[in-house]
Amino acid sequence: MKNNIIKEIEEALAVLSIPEKAAFFPKFFKTGKGEYGEGDLFLGVKVPDQRSVAKEYYSKIDLKDLSTLLSSKYHEHRLTALFMLISKFEKTKDKTVKEEVVQFYLDHLPHVNNWDLVDSSCYKILGRYAFENGKEELLRNLSDSEEMWHKRIAVVGTMHYVKKGSFELTKEFVTKNLKHTHDLMHKANGWLLREMGEKNEAELISFLNKHYQEMPRTCLRYAIEKLDEEVRQDYLKGRI
Repeated sequence: MKNNIIKEIEEALAVLSIPEKAAFFPKFFKTGKGEYGEGDLFLGVKVPDQRSVAKEYYSKIDLKDLSTLLSSKYHEHRLTALFMLISKFEKTKDKTVKEEVVQFYLDHLPHVNNWDLVDSSCYKILGRYAFENGKEELLRNLSDSEEMWHKRIAVVGTMHYVKKGSFELTKEFVTKNLKHTHDLMHKANGWLLREMGEKNEAELISFLNKHYQEMPRTCLRYAIEKLDEEVRQDYLKGRI
């Protein structure tokens, strides 16, 4: 017999095309906003965390069903679709399937235009694919786009490079986008620099000493967040 959780997920997917029932789906998952949270009972089943369900079910979903979710007007639908897509990418060993997932992601970029939607999906899918297959041009093309979210996806996508101890692409993209006008871009740049410093503080210090005076304050504040208090104050006051 099918696990009740799986059965309820399948029922939720089945009604997504019915507008008046579309609100059913986000209630089933932990969203921080919905009527039900993780551990609550929903139709007699404990509501799971999205990630635990992903391990069991998400990788089996068809891309055509993910397309329905990812193009939904509901943020929770789109976020859940990306959790599913990440799981499919991570679990398959078939190179062709991985390429299909990457292309699907690129084809649906208009629906990946939110801070929550961008952060984990772009580096776990695009960043990992680019790193493992020598496809840096994929990220460079996004970085050169006129769309702010494309630039942000490119920057955050380099997180996988940072986790692997490779920093040049991150520094290239951050430098290119330091003067961007949008604060979300500044936050992304600073966040990546902070993570770079967690891996190698000397790399971050070297980058800061070269660029900190031209960095927007938001970017700088995020970048130096994990440094010692005295060093942070020196950068903020411009006394180095």
